[in-house]
This record gives sequence, C-alpha cells and structure tokens, in this order.
Amino acid sequence: MHLSIPEVTLNDGLAVPAIGFGTYKLNGNEGVNAIVSAIDNGYRLIDTAYNYENEGTVGEAVRRSTISREKLKITSKLPGRYQTYDKAVTTIQESLYRANLDYYDLYLIHWPNPQRNHYVEAWQAMIDAQKWGLIRSIGVCNFLPEHLERLKKETGVLPSMNQVELHPFFNQEEQRNWHAINNVKTQSWSPLCRANTILENDTIGRIATKHNKTISQVILRWHHQLGSIPIPKSASPVRQLENISIFDFSLSETEMTTISDLTRSDGRLKDQDPAVYEEF
Repeated sequence: MHLSIPEVTLNDGLAVPAIGFGTYKLNGNEGVNAIVSAIDNGYRLIDTAYNYENEGTVGEAVRRSTISREKLKITSKLPGRYQTYDKAVTTIQESLYRANLDYYDLYLIHWPNPQRNHYVEAWQAMIDAQKWGLIRSIGVCNFLPEHLERLKKETGVLPSMNQVELHPFFNQEEQRNWHAINNVKTQSWSPLCRANTILENDTIGRIATKHNKTISQVILRWHHQLGSIPIPKSASPVRQLENISIFDFSLSETEMTTISDLTRSDGRLKDQDPAVYEEF
C-alpha cells in the first residue's frame, strides 16, 4: 500500500516522515509481524529504545520487510543508566548490534535524569557517534528548555528533535513554542494518551463526526497541525492504516483551539515531570 506521507526536515538536514510508528511492548515474533504490517501500511519512521528491549525485534522487521533499509528511518534511545561518556558510546554500539543495523537514523537520550547530571557528557558521546557515522541525527526525549539550553551552551549543538509527552490532555504549549523558536522538532509520545477515555471524548467526537473521521484520526491530525510528529502504536493492521490516514483533511483554527483547550495542569499520564523524574 502506498500513502503519500509529508516529510519534515530537521535542523541537521535529515528528512523524516510527519508521522511515525511506536513499538513499545511490541516484542518477539508477534512484534515483528506488527512492525512489518506497519511498514506495509506506509510507516517509514519506526521508534524503539534500548529500554523497550525490542531493538532486535525492530531489526528483524526491517530485514523481513519488502521496503529497503534506506527508505526507513529507525530511531532508538539511550537509557539513563548509561549516560557517562564511555558507557554511552558502548551502548550506542550495542544498540546497533542488537538490531543488526549499521546505523540509526535517529538516536535520542531517553530522559535527562538531571539529578545524576550526566546528560551533557551523554550528549557529547552522541555528537561523536554522529561524526563516526553510527547515527545520522541526534536528539533527546523529555528535555525541558533549561536542559536544552545547557546542551547548547556547553557543546554548541542543539538536538534535532525532542520527543515529549504530548496529547490533548497535555498540550505542551510552552515547550512547543520553545522548540519552534529554536528550530528543534517536536515529537509526540503517547499521542493518543494511552487511554481509551480520550477515544470516547464527546468534544473530539463531534469534530470527528463533522469530518467523517475517527477520534484517533482527528487527534493525530491535531498533532500534525501543531507541528509535531506523532508516533502512535497499534498491532492491528486496520488501526495502523487508520492512524496513518490523516493527510486528506484539515482542522479549522477553531477546532484546533477546542482540542488544545482540553489540556490540564495535571495532564501527564504518570506524573513524569522531567525536572525530577528519572528513568534508568
């Protein structure tokens, strides 16, 4: 199946699709089948992480797919326990070995873990790994503006992308505005809120009915028009195709505002505030 998916160019020149596929908890042969299905349905940006323990699953899906490696954009992430420079370099190599890939298109620091205070040296390791050809584009996840500013100050290099929790109940307006001003691309994890409650939301439901679309499609279109790259996950081929079919309609300014206004001050799914939360 061929779908026309727009591309976005990152600040280092890498072009990536405007929507990706999340793989959290897609493991083993079932995971491989789900990821191959996603690729068959048109996804070209595939997101994994060292801590998901499925880099090998993603690599196997890449090998089984009929789409060439060069047409895919594969992302993985550095865990918090390996943020010192030497450990970060080794872990990037190990990530590649696990997936049996020669390079990652994107590699991200998974969390800043600011209390440990190693994220700057992890970033330097990523800068070097990019120079060595192990990674095409380097970015981060869950970094607050203060963390991003420190990377810029101490290394001179800003990430190409920051993957953050972003959904209608937590619209990250201030964070997105900082990204836009500083040419850092926003990517949305848990774009559909990891919960069925949002898929029953009456406000979004009315907008979906007007456009003859599903609530999921309206939410993912909202992400796209915000300028963020959503990475929805589904093992269902039908849902995968539904989620990627968002480029044949547009939301009005009023509809965008209506969805954004659903945000809550306590909208984080698991209260994972990057200023204090740490993941290893």
